[in-house]
Amino acid sequence: MMKNKETGVLGEKLAKQHLKRSGYSIVETNYRCCGGEIDIVAKKHGTLVFVEVKARTGSEFGIPEEAVTPAKKRKLVKLSDYYIQHEAPKTKDWRIDVVAIELDEKCRKQRIETIENAVTRDDVT
Repeated sequence: MMKNKETGVLGEKLAKQHLKRSGYSIVETNYRCCGGEIDIVAKKHGTLVFVEVKARTGSEFGIPEEAVTPAKKRKLVKLSDYYIQHEAPKTKDWRIDVVAIELDEKCRKQRIETIENAVTRDDVT
């Protein structure tokens, strides 16, 4: 069984490959600021996309996307606002996607799915 950090690292690697195959270009990974971390910053069709990666081995804690709680949604919107303000002030179009990854007990990918607009400002107001 993998440790959480190892699962997260593998999940981010798989997510980057999946996003590239899906037409995203990766701007940066693991963007850190005072409020936390954005897993992946990417672009697709001129839209800046903030990507939260959720990877799970086994289902005892539910499916990966269920881990994006209301508190996590609020944090993602704040981090996105911070990034735009400090790194990309001319940005008009942006969204927050979640990449959900389910791995088997041998850490082989069972499911990978991009949920576009998984978090919106409406979720946190």
